Amino acid sequence: MGVFMFFVFCSLMGSVATAEIKLDPDRPFLRVQFSGTADLKCCYKDGPQNFTWIKSSSSKYSKKTQMYPVILSEDVVKNYTKSEGKLCGILTLRKVNLNDTGLYQCLLNKEVQTHGTYLQVFRPLEKTLNLSESTKNKILTAEGVLLLLCVVIPSASLLLKSKSLNRLEMKKMKHEEENIYQGLNLEDCCTTYDQIERSQAQSQYQDVCNAMEEKEESLLEKP
Repeated sequence: MGVFMFFVFCSLMGSVATAEIKLDPDRPFLRVQFSGTADLKCCYKDGPQNFTWIKSSSSKYSKKTQMYPVILSEDVVKNYTKSEGKLCGILTLRKVNLNDTGLYQCLLNKEVQTHGTYLQVFRPLEKTLNLSESTKNKILTAEGVLLLLCVVIPSASLLLKSKSLNRLEMKKMKHEEENIYQGLNLEDCCTTYDQIERSQAQSQYQDVCNAMEEKEESLLEKP
């Protein structure tokens, strides 16, 4: 019974100790170039001076998040500063690589974890062609000339085509007009004209003769 009460008392003391720690908000995100230097910081009050940096990252082959302590080395240095009752732990990562990407937190009393800072390491894009400014200006000028030619040449070809089509239409109209008079014969036109004139003349004379005969018959019948 006494042992049980001892463990309960220890747990209560641990919870009180962890509750007294006041955490400051950490920097949520830090982006550093490949082979650069990253400085991570976690600050708190009323906590222990000895703390452990832990890193949380997800593996490529599984979606589970792995958590493990940060191993110190020449390029990974742990330090801390203290001022006005506030302790700030500093973790410096030199020559960072892509594997250093992850969430870094301070572990206090093996129970309390700070908010943490997510470190992202990026590799800048490398230039495939190292061109000078004068060369770039020449390339831009050549592109502008090519674009102008792409606009002018099709429009000029369309104008030439429209002119050629108009010429063909004019020639076709002239040719059709000439074909209208090619099938006509002047002798046939004269004979038909004479026949029309004769028919008109005969009809006029016949009408006059018929009228005279009718008058004579009417005069002879009256007496």
